[in-house]
Amino acid sequence: MSKSKVMVAPSILSADPLRYGEEIKSVEAAGADWHHIDVMDGHFVPNLTFGLPLIKSLKKTSKLPLDVHIMVSNPDDVALSYVEAGADILVFHTEAAKHGHRLAQAIREKGARPGVALNPATPLEFAFAMAPHVDLIMLMSVNPGFGGQSFIEDTVSRVASLSKWLVANKLQDKVLIEVDGGINEQTGARIVSAGANVLVAGTYVYASQDRTHAISTLKNLK
Repeated sequence: MSKSKVMVAPSILSADPLRYGEEIKSVEAAGADWHHIDVMDGHFVPNLTFGLPLIKSLKKTSKLPLDVHIMVSNPDDVALSYVEAGADILVFHTEAAKHGHRLAQAIREKGARPGVALNPATPLEFAFAMAPHVDLIMLMSVNPGFGGQSFIEDTVSRVASLSKWLVANKLQDKVLIEVDGGINEQTGARIVSAGANVLVAGTYVYASQDRTHAISTLKNLK
């Protein structure tokens, strides 16, 4: 997979919950690459969001891959249910997984692309251990649980360190770096420069009066 193109995954956490079908069609027409879906269980993070029924429904409507991020305390138990529901990319938290390598393998065997997420305070060594076994590493640039939070500045150096490590270990063409939280034109430019490939943008895209311009702006960052 090429690392040269910046991909944008609008987070439906910022979409109008009464109009999900229309909303995802809107960002598809605006140039989105993936739909990002944040699943929160009220235990691993202090909020409740989406579950299996919505993912099944979105899968029937979506023309793009579903990038499902499960912020749950028991990913080993529930991850495959989300793959069966329609997740094309399934990202679980390394902090919560009991058997991360086994889970990544199981997700891949079910037909989805496995990814692992790290909270802002989680050492990058957790990502290094999982990198050979996943297609994507997501670095949280906010503490997960709510949309609309401010970008944590340390994320830029974390992306740069992860990118350098992937290059040193010849994994830069196999593992994407995704960043989630507080993404806009300014923060996006800094993390893309540091090595990020995929930008999760909620408010920046869905609250924009010109979603095509917002997505194009992020995709053209260098």
